[in-house]
Amino acid sequence: MSELTWKGRWNELKGKVKQQYADLTDDDLLYAEGKEDELLGKLQKKTGKTKEEVEDWLEKLK
Repeated sequence: MSELTWKGRWNELKGKVKQQYADLTDDDLLYAEGKEDELLGKLQKKTGKTKEEVEDWLEKLK
């Protein structure tokens, strides 16, 4: 997912992510510009998915 996509759509995507994984906290889903990889790592750890699976999943949520 491109940086622009992250920046512009993250709040909307965050709500959809929380619907599917209710155990994720706001801290887990905190987006900081330039730290997309860190966020992906947190999502990988919490969901048990690979980086590619997380990226594909987020792309499909758009």
